[in-house]
Amino acid sequence: MLVQIPNTTLVRDTTSMALINNDKNGLQEYYRQRNRLANQASEINTMKSDINNIKEDLGELKTLLIQLLEKSN
Repeated sequence: MLVQIPNTTLVRDTTSMALINNDKNGLQEYYRQRNRLANQASEINTMKSDINNIKEDLGELKTLLIQLLEKSN
């Protein structure tokens, strides 16, 4: 049997004496926030990868420009 705890979203299971949170809106908000943070982390990782690729490309361009300058002199 479940017994409501006054002034909370908690109920107590009288069989196991467990406290159970009955706040469905809070749970949904938690899931939304968790997914939003996971998406942000994924986006940050993608940006880091893109930045590293750009750095590598700039390094290659720099090397090629130095080689061109050495050949022209």
